[in-house]
Amino acid sequence: MTARIERVVTEGQFCLDGGTWDVENNVWLVGDDEEVIVIDAAHDADAIIEAVGDRQLKAIVCTHAHNDHINAVAELADRTGATIWLHPDDLPLWKQTHPHREPDEHLVDGQVIEAAGADLTVLHTPGHSPGSVCLYDPALETVFTGDTLFQGGPGATGRSFSHFPTIIDSIRDRLLTLPPATKVLTGHGGSTTIGAEAPHLQEWIERGH
Repeated sequence: MTARIERVVTEGQFCLDGGTWDVENNVWLVGDDEEVIVIDAAHDADAIIEAVGDRQLKAIVCTHAHNDHINAVAELADRTGATIWLHPDDLPLWKQTHPHREPDEHLVDGQVIEAAGADLTVLHTPGHSPGSVCLYDPALETVFTGDTLFQGGPGATGRSFSHFPTIIDSIRDRLLTLPPATKVLTGHGGSTTIGAEAPHLQEWIERGH
């Protein structure tokens, strides 16, 4: 059985550098009727557990460690036994939300996380944060981009731990090289494709965000 993709939208707050913003987050589930992976456990463990249902939650993969993407991860892991995965370059951000808990496993560029027939390849895409990653499955023709690439441009880089030239390099070298038909499933808002975004790279560079 081919893995399927489900989305849960949760609401909460993003907090960084002394500011707080109301946000809606996309929580992605990749799996089948038996097992599933969650990408970004945001805000509401109950809603995510309801979507998981009676399936085995094998892993919770964090695209990065901003609080709005990880603030439900500890509760979700404790209630399901799932393993928490994070790129180690985002540990300073992680500790702002979870000072007394470590992720269970560290993501490494190029590794493949498997569940329910899906093979999610980890692409380290720093810029929005030092440890930001995207997850690409060629069979599903899908890349989960967290806050690295959105419909209309790169993720925000105006706050601590972020860097605009770095996110541009990540998008150019790691994402826009994927097949144009690849679906881009983002951490917030609507989806897009690599082919729809690729022509606009120079515009983003010139505008600076």
